Amino acid sequence: MTAITAGAVKALREKTGLPMMECKKALTESSGDEEKAILWLRENGKVKQLNRTDRTTEFGRVGIYTDGEKGAMVEFKCESAPVTQLEEFIALADDLAKVYAETPSVTSAEELLAQPSTIKPGSTLGDLKDDMFNRIREVFNVGRMVRVEGATGGYSHNSSTVSGVLVEVEGNNAEAVKDVAMHIAAMSPSVLSKDDIDAALVEKERSILKAAAMNEDSSKPENIIDKMVEGRLRNFYAQVALLEQPFVKEPKQTVSKYAEENGVKIKSFTHWVIGDDAAPSEEASEG
Repeated sequence: MTAITAGAVKALREKTGLPMMECKKALTESSGDEEKAILWLRENGKVKQLNRTDRTTEFGRVGIYTDGEKGAMVEFKCESAPVTQLEEFIALADDLAKVYAETPSVTSAEELLAQPSTIKPGSTLGDLKDDMFNRIREVFNVGRMVRVEGATGGYSHNSSTVSGVLVEVEGNNAEAVKDVAMHIAAMSPSVLSKDDIDAALVEKERSILKAAAMNEDSSKPENIIDKMVEGRLRNFYAQVALLEQPFVKEPKQTVSKYAEENGVKIKSFTHWVIGDDAAPSEEASEG
């Protein structure tokens, strides 16, 4: 039997976009010959995207699943905006999230696609993805994935900006948690609390505010200037820290206060925007 090298499997996977095990099986069936392996895959209905590495998936949807005890969020990407509105695309994005939430052993997109679908018995998630490619002729990719063990809530925004939010909490108030998730989608905080902001960044802002306050009135005692600065820092905190932000539905109270009044403690959040995955994803949690 011809030995199948990891390099050969990788090369075939890059050409076909298929899972590693599918590529290894094809090479094994073809005695290691790549062209014969591709032919074998085509004859068995497996090859879906030969020579399509130049095609980008800049659009997509964020599938979200929560059940009160756990939650997950999966980014499912495609080539064009209209496809994101198809019922089958939406259903598969949500199914990816559900299966990921319910299968802790899964650690990669490849492993996730190999799992059975919950919306079409007898088919894997990868089968559904491949079937869509065959009919729609667009490349589909699974992007970022996150799973949370514990009470969660989520929100998917699919208007001019497509984004998804998953919030981990303590407490049981689904409506309040969804409100917080919607706030995150609208206001894009970077961190959970002001304590999570980089100390050097805070000191830099403090110095700028102090210089500005002294220029306004240099006759004020330094302790008064310092109090003014600390007061103004609250506006800075509210720009980046979720718990310090005025709640969008009731700006007179902070998100922290809103959550507290509704029996919820926010532990962490993840916020993704489709198209920003070149930058680090926003994942904020308790320090």
